[in-house]
Amino acid sequence: MRTKFLTLIAALSVAVLLSSCGKVPQAEIDAANAAIEAAKTAGADVYVTADFTALQDSMNAVTQSVEAQNGKMFKNYSKVTEQLAVVNQLAAEVTTKTEARKEEVKLEIAALQTEVTNLLVQNNELVAQAPKGKEGAAALEAIKGDIGVVEASIADVTTQVAADQLLPALDKAKAAKEKAAALNAELTEVIAKYSSNRKK
Repeated sequence: MRTKFLTLIAALSVAVLLSSCGKVPQAEIDAANAAIEAAKTAGADVYVTADFTALQDSMNAVTQSVEAQNGKMFKNYSKVTEQLAVVNQLAAEVTTKTEARKEEVKLEIAALQTEVTNLLVQNNELVAQAPKGKEGAAALEAIKGDIGVVEASIADVTTQVAADQLLPALDKAKAAKEKAAALNAELTEVIAKYSSNRKK
């Protein structure tokens, strides 16, 4: 009788132990999903795409582990809980990395804006020095129009940065710099040729 009682107590102890490991850690799953969503809201899927994909893959592995345990008679979610802790840590790291990358992009945009502004000043000075003959007049008007386009692009860049559209702003700033540099080269060449011809 005593042996049966002890066996029953042991069985109950095992059942309690298994049931404590046998519950889906829903609170931890919710917390991990929230951390991933916070990383996405910060822009991780745009600024650190590879890291965000790895984070999602880690969460998919957790989902697979949960499904594997759900199919078992004696469920044990301790490994799932460990995986979720890793996912939470990864999500925090990805969010931090995203913010750092955004700051890098902002600095790059600011540097480009400064370069383009300086080129625009130079270009306007070169336009004033350029020959104003019949042939040159039409070309100068076209160049002035192009300078106006670059100025509008740089104004758009400022608007995009304010709206946190950093990557499109970066692309636009790079394009504006290329255009401004090309105009600068063109004007410099025209003035050099004109000066050379006048000396002859």
